[in-house]
Amino acid sequence: MLEKIRENIYKVNIRFSSSGMQEVNCYLFKGEQGYTVIDTGLYSKEAFEVWRRVLETGIVVEKVVLTHTHQDHIGLAKWFQDNVGVPVYTSNLGYKEMQKNRETNVRDKIKRLVVKHGGYELPTNSEDGSFIYDFEPDGFFEKNREILLGDELYEAIWTPGHAPDHFCFYNKSNKVMIVGDHLLKDISPVIGLWTGEEANPVEDYYHSLELIANCPTNIALPGHGESIFELNKRVAETKSRHASRLQQVLEGVENERKTAHQVCEEIYGNLESALYVSQLMATITRLIYLESVGKVKRVEEEGIVMFQAI
Repeated sequence: MLEKIRENIYKVNIRFSSSGMQEVNCYLFKGEQGYTVIDTGLYSKEAFEVWRRVLETGIVVEKVVLTHTHQDHIGLAKWFQDNVGVPVYTSNLGYKEMQKNRETNVRDKIKRLVVKHGGYELPTNSEDGSFIYDFEPDGFFEKNREILLGDELYEAIWTPGHAPDHFCFYNKSNKVMIVGDHLLKDISPVIGLWTGEEANPVEDYYHSLELIANCPTNIALPGHGESIFELNKRVAETKSRHASRLQQVLEGVENERKTAHQVCEEIYGNLESALYVSQLMATITRLIYLESVGKVKRVEEEGIVMFQAI
């Protein structure tokens, strides 16, 4: 269950059957007082089983620290707090996101956002996951301050983009960085609007990529997939990929007004898959970014937003 990454750092990969990434990496940092767990996995029977087996080995968990509060990372935090008696730490920004997600109308906000951008009416029978946010963190970490993970101090670096409350953790002396979902080895993380509120997360993401590129790193530990050993190279690849997608989106609205849904369909093809919302979100946020830099303009007709290149 525990894969040794390097001295006193271990990875637990949790796989689950629901849609989305279908797996998540959680990390354990060994210290004299026990292990610090980074992220917990989705609230699922598979995650419960993995953590039950881990704890049955006699491992003592000192605390849980969250990179961000998306469901596949915070899912079992309340369970760790209530059933294992382990304190949970997040950022103040993460706590604000938790408060938003406690509201059962977040799903309705996302549905309205999707429809506003020309998308399908989403099903109403999806499970309400707001209960996983219904707890109070035991403590908070601050950006640019240090936090103890195991027995080593890591700088908490605020890296909004994939999530407004996303943090990476960096140990300068060991050149180790926990990158969560900010950077992945083989794919680009989805930049979406998961509380249904419009913002410009692609712009934030570009700034955040520059932040971590300035940190000399031997190994970066992502929330999904394999470890990253050439951080700057992966940053450059990710920026290039985003630039290509932005150009593709821009070309899609050069000659006529289109909704984000129409552009998404042209880029990704069949939109009946479970990935539809993620693909549409990525398209919406790219159009918002292009609008912010003066390359497209929006027109709203009868409550539906359309974009066209300037």
